Amino acid sequence: MLVELNAVTDCELERYITGIMLDIGVPAHLKGYHYLRDAILLSGRDLEVVSSVTKLLYPTIARRFRTTNQKVERAIRNAIEVSWARGNVETFENVFGYSALSGRTRPTNSEYIARIADKVRLDIKAM
Repeated sequence: MLVELNAVTDCELERYITGIMLDIGVPAHLKGYHYLRDAILLSGRDLEVVSSVTKLLYPTIARRFRTTNQKVERAIRNAIEVSWARGNVETFENVFGYSALSGRTRPTNSEYIARIADKVRLDIKAM
């Protein structure tokens, strides 16, 4: 049975994204955690958003959380840096195909968001 992403409620999708983020090692106490979860949710629903993070994604999240685009970008970058340094290496290998142990630099904000959004989309379709 194939399930379309639009058929899944935001609550179910958020719960699923949260599980992935916690497994990767994004600490829930960081502001970037909440921004990142919203970014992945928005990107999962609309791929156009990922191709224009500075013009579409960050402003949308900034409005939602009543902050600035720059603070959103920085908080997301910080959350990614923390998860890259302390996260589950196995999960990084599964999701990204590489990890900090392989000597590669951390993914950019847009790469990170796009890859997790793609994983969510594929996993939901496989259900």
